[in-house]
Amino acid sequence: MKVAISGAGVAGPAFAHWMLRGGHDVTLIETAPRFRTGGYVIDFWGLGYRIAQKMGIEKEVREAGYQVQKLRSVDGKGRAAASLTVEPIREVTGGLYTSVARGDLAAAIYRTVENDIETIYSDSITAIEDKTDCLAVTFENSAPREFDMVVGADGLHSNVRNLVFGPESSFEHYLGCQVAACVLDGYRPRDELTYVTHNLPGRQIGRFALDGDRTLVLFIFRSPTPEIPDTPELYKKLLRDQFGNGDWECAQILDALDDVDDLYFDVVSQIRLERWTSGRVALIGDAAACVSLLAGEGTGLAMVEAYVLAGELARANGNISEACVAYDSLLHEFLEEKQRGATRFISFFAARTNLGIWLRNQAMRAFNIGPVGRWVLTRTLRDDIELPEYDL
Repeated sequence: MKVAISGAGVAGPAFAHWMLRGGHDVTLIETAPRFRTGGYVIDFWGLGYRIAQKMGIEKEVREAGYQVQKLRSVDGKGRAAASLTVEPIREVTGGLYTSVARGDLAAAIYRTVENDIETIYSDSITAIEDKTDCLAVTFENSAPREFDMVVGADGLHSNVRNLVFGPESSFEHYLGCQVAACVLDGYRPRDELTYVTHNLPGRQIGRFALDGDRTLVLFIFRSPTPEIPDTPELYKKLLRDQFGNGDWECAQILDALDDVDDLYFDVVSQIRLERWTSGRVALIGDAAACVSLLAGEGTGLAMVEAYVLAGELARANGNISEACVAYDSLLHEFLEEKQRGATRFISFFAARTNLGIWLRNQAMRAFNIGPVGRWVLTRTLRDDIELPEYDL
């Protein structure tokens, strides 16, 4: 088959990897002018990690990643209010756990296919017409082409989903928070392999030391509406309004925003659809079933969706309709449960009150108690599904 994939994040290259193994002709379309690396750091474990092993990229991912030791919550004076060692997480995941920049994981996947697929940068799909035996695809910049299948792997604000399934407003479920992230050069202090956070009611600011004398800063705050500003300068103003009255290092971090050119800003939302496929078009990753950035497992789940869709296409000998039904049937309930679980994480990041922050800190301490920590983390991190073994 000739397959077009919109989006060169994690899900798109992962699907390309498996389709290439199946002998298909793959074209990857990305709006950015080049492949994007770096980005915010994600925790990577579970089914996604196991699929990375199947892809043969575990060594690259671990070398690019950080073996985080501790999560520490501090008060306004920088004193530890609670801390959580990561060792119990490693135990319950069987050591299949690392933290890695999302773009670096995507790059490790992309390197497995970059010489064998076509990648089109600085372009996007503007129309998809079903001609029964193929899809006629129109691009913003490139000439029109025909494909046997189009896959939307283009994230929370999916262009393919908008074109084929309807407007984002029909499927987005806003979870009441907004998030921002940036990287600061030469920031001090540094706490190696420790994620340090400070909470105010309804807000959290945190930092993590990266290689190359860089520091990742993550802002999370509750907001009654999903509207976000239009420009980077307005992003910065909103962050100053939210965190300007904070203690700890809030003032220092906000001052450092003056020198930041690349500031990520978005809503914390989920995407919920009854079906992820329509004819010859399918959605994977955040475009299909975004669990939200705060869930901590969205990237791994995107890799699961890519693997299952490609595997079911192989099982169905290219019968797209049959494969899409199987893809939906196998994963829908599983991902809906992941979405329900993700909503419970919001209070961990952005407790509404000082009492809520105190209770969250007590919970963090409890995770360090052997049997208690293992029981809670096992329930939280387990994946209640057995994936098929596909002939890929």
